[in-house]
Amino acid sequence: MSSTSASHAAHALIDRAGQRGDAILHDGVDTAHQAVGGLSESARQLQADAARLRQRSLDAMREGSELVRERARRAGERSVGYIRDEPVKSVLVAAAAGAALMALFSLVGGRAGR
Repeated sequence: MSSTSASHAAHALIDRAGQRGDAILHDGVDTAHQAVGGLSESARQLQADAARLRQRSLDAMREGSELVRERARRAGERSVGYIRDEPVKSVLVAAAAGAALMALFSLVGGRAGR
């Protein structure tokens, strides 16, 4: 093999290796772009999911607070009705509850002073 043909063969090998390196580099860049695109899409999906979850949570809180308000209103109406129907019992129950609270406060207050 002459030095010229050996030189051409070496250059051809170097060119092919360079082309393969370029192809591998381009494949790597394409793969990286696809990965970044996939991550961007995942981030967008997570953001959308978080927004939906936040909205559902707000809706549930609104519904829950509305339910509590409605129950409190009904309890108030029942209490007023009971007081109207049984005024003496109502006063006695209120007095007993007040006395029980005062006894509890004095018991707790007596221990705290020690």
